[in-house]
Amino acid sequence: MNILAIESSCDETAVAVVRDGRTVLSDAIASQADMHALYGGVVPEIASRKHIEAIAPLADRALREAGVGKADIDAVAVTYAPGLIGAVLVGVNFAKAAAFALDVPLVPVHHVRGHIAANYITHPDLSPPFLCLCVSGGTTAIVDVRDYTDMAVVGATRDDAAGECFDKVARVLGIGYPGGAPMDRLSQGGDDEKYPFPAVHVHDAPLDMSFSGLKTAAINLIHNAGQKGEALDLPSLAASFAAAVSRTLVPRTMEAARRLGRDKIAVAGGVAANSRIRADLERACAGEGKRLFLPELALCGDNAAMIGCQGYYEYVSGRRAGPDLNAYANRDIGRG
Repeated sequence: MNILAIESSCDETAVAVVRDGRTVLSDAIASQADMHALYGGVVPEIASRKHIEAIAPLADRALREAGVGKADIDAVAVTYAPGLIGAVLVGVNFAKAAAFALDVPLVPVHHVRGHIAANYITHPDLSPPFLCLCVSGGTTAIVDVRDYTDMAVVGATRDDAAGECFDKVARVLGIGYPGGAPMDRLSQGGDDEKYPFPAVHVHDAPLDMSFSGLKTAAINLIHNAGQKGEALDLPSLAASFAAAVSRTLVPRTMEAARRLGRDKIAVAGGVAANSRIRADLERACAGEGKRLFLPELALCGDNAAMIGCQGYYEYVSGRRAGPDLNAYANRDIGRG
């Protein structure tokens, strides 16, 4: 079956056509990153307006690139949570109109479930159960994927998401937005032990995480050096910061896998593109005999192909939405 998939949860407008959950026929994306870089982060009102301008032409482009017509679409899948509420509403309302006009089912998809599903595209042999580390600008969670639509969070950040911290530190350094890729490039060749950063443990919740202290420590280090006129070794600072994030994420992911008896571990979200985190997970999984599944870099960020993939499994499970489908800024991944 062919699914028209729509994603608009943040600052990327994306429309894709996905066949049978694993074959991507097209994946059209209109990025707003350059515009929001002027402000050092996403401006929700601007993002929503740009989604409105882009979404209809992008849908036409996705159909054209897929080589299918509107009559060939069997369902419409859309991100309905979580995300910037105005941005999500644009995609939801367009999807409702498209499903009504095409007379096909409307399938709601949780954005983080979509990120997890990106691994099915890169790894056709991957199937549940497995453990997934979900790390992005808005989410940092360890998710037990029991089945394609049965998931539970077993560990999560208590405050900031890892991706948000990369963005904030990159903004203070003035190296660009989004901050993940510039920080990763800057860190190459740096000494990851030069700048010690704090490690935080959540009392009575060993799988939970906290990043606010790490972010504050890095920003204070930069500001203090600037006030004193001291030069920082920026590659080493970026490398030390990435190492600190990885030391928070990787041990907890491995511990969760041991507790749950999972021998397959996947990673999802924009921070899954970070070279240090990928390398540390590869090393840890090899050491414990676990299989690691990493999405290709193009599928780490927001895209509609992943929504179409997860939308297929939501459809197969019987999930449908009506014209009263609403958007949500926050939503438990277990509720889908």
